Amino acid sequence: SYNIRKEQKIIKLHIKSNAFDIDSKNCAASRRSNSKEENIMSKTSAAASRQKLVRLVLTALLTALIIVMAFTPLGYLKAGAIEITFITIPVIIGAVLLGPVGGLFLGAVFGITSFIQCFGMSTFGVALFSVSPLRTAIVCIVPRVLMGWLTAVIFKAISSKDKTSFVQYLVASIAGPLLNTILFTGTLLLLFNNAPIIIQLKEQFGSTNVMAFAAAFVGVNGLIEAGVCAVLGTALCKALSVAMKKMKI
Repeated sequence: SYNIRKEQKIIKLHIKSNAFDIDSKNCAASRRSNSKEENIMSKTSAAASRQKLVRLVLTALLTALIIVMAFTPLGYLKAGAIEITFITIPVIIGAVLLGPVGGLFLGAVFGITSFIQCFGMSTFGVALFSVSPLRTAIVCIVPRVLMGWLTAVIFKAISSKDKTSFVQYLVASIAGPLLNTILFTGTLLLLFNNAPIIIQLKEQFGSTNVMAFAAAFVGVNGLIEAGVCAVLGTALCKALSVAMKKMKI
């Protein structure tokens, strides 16, 4: 009887010892699992912070570039009322790399700098401002905001179907200046069709028809802007996009 009780005690001790070992192993495995999860979360958080920082820096750089181009000969080719702008290029880059919100913001920056031009830096802008400052602000800003946003939307729609070629970059680069030309001209004729400067330009181009005048007024501008953006915009957007993907941004 004594030996039986002794054996039972030994068996119980073995069972407790085994249970303790199992618990220890489970705890160690749980700690390793938690450590892995913490490492993954830490890496994810660091990647998200880096991505946010890069986007902010890129937005700041493109904003600075727009401002520099707007107030130096880099941004415009001016000949009286005819103005050809290349500021659409940084807006397109932002729309492609930063998405609709980035495109909208940079378009707004472009529009505001365009409106500032009306304070003595643009012959055409000064003429519009003398008629109506409010309508001039709308003409300068709203089309550019829409242009930046729509360019990003178009790029996103195309890239969702084809992510392997440069077609989406080419289409976005051409869409930007065309949208800028169409939206600006449409808003201009809607708000200033009977303004003295527009009537004078209609006589100069020998056209009283709105559509014919619009085509004559911005036809050359639109083609030159689209051509330049198609080359530079496509190349820059593609290169920067590839670089950001390699950096896992």
